Amino acid sequence: MQLLKLKDTIRFMSARKLTMAFSALLIIASIASMTIRGLNFGLDFTGGTAVEVGFSQPADLKKIRSVLAENGFADASVQLFGTSQEVLVRLAPRGDDVKAEEIGNQLVAALQQADSSVEMRRIEFVGPSVGEDLKEQGGLAMLTALICILLYVAFRFEWRFAIGAVAALFHDVILTMGLFSILDLEFDLTILAAILAVIGYSLNDTIVVSDRIRENFRKVRIDDTIEIINISLTQTLNRTLVTSITTILVLVALFVWGGQTIHGFATALLFGVFIGTYSSVYVASSVAVAMGVSKEDLIPVEVEKEGADLDAMP
Repeated sequence: MQLLKLKDTIRFMSARKLTMAFSALLIIASIASMTIRGLNFGLDFTGGTAVEVGFSQPADLKKIRSVLAENGFADASVQLFGTSQEVLVRLAPRGDDVKAEEIGNQLVAALQQADSSVEMRRIEFVGPSVGEDLKEQGGLAMLTALICILLYVAFRFEWRFAIGAVAALFHDVILTMGLFSILDLEFDLTILAAILAVIGYSLNDTIVVSDRIRENFRKVRIDDTIEIINISLTQTLNRTLVTSITTILVLVALFVWGGQTIHGFATALLFGVFIGTYSSVYVASSVAVAMGVSKEDLIPVEVEKEGADLDAMP
């Protein structure tokens, strides 16, 4: 342990003030973007109609958007769905008296003016009230997850580590949502699932680091909290890098070859893995240090055995 301290320890905590300022800046930018621009909610949250159509040859999305705009569907969201010959068109709600089948028929008729081979594959309709319920339930799911994590880490380790862990998770969620707001990417239920997966991934890293810090507080014979945390982060660095790199390789494959359907999901997870690894090293530990965690907080109190004084008497 001492050899690691003197020669091999990476001074992670020496940059904690800089990284905390950087994280605070990113959080402010993300919240500002979500406040001003908002999130580009998909039909899962806003309600509306989704129409899947098929072409006999690779679809020209630019031409499809132009044809739809000329026929009163300027607000349509057009994207490939699975293959280059399958197209998914999403439309915002158009009033309670307009049926999804009617909208779908109008849309297909408009597209058939440019390509007679267009076929309707399916129509889905999500009511605005259902979308609002999904939005509320999704937010409640994230809030419940964060509260349960706070209670678990406080019970398993120490309340300062619990605050640090939840701060890191809050950091990851806000930045991921901020990315989707800034880039105006569609935010639907698959992205919400990705954010919940990011919470689990980031928490896993944070728990491993916290467990090693607690172990070293009890074993390493130094009183410097910063140094013990540096030692712990250095010891877990290999594990963190291997886990992150292998996960990123899979997500890159999904992002490149997974198709449009899971493109947003892969984007959220890719960014989440990067930011989750960063927050596990800097945010969680830095918050715990800022709140005054010390060696005494994690060393179990020794209880004197009953009758020990009597045994010590001659």
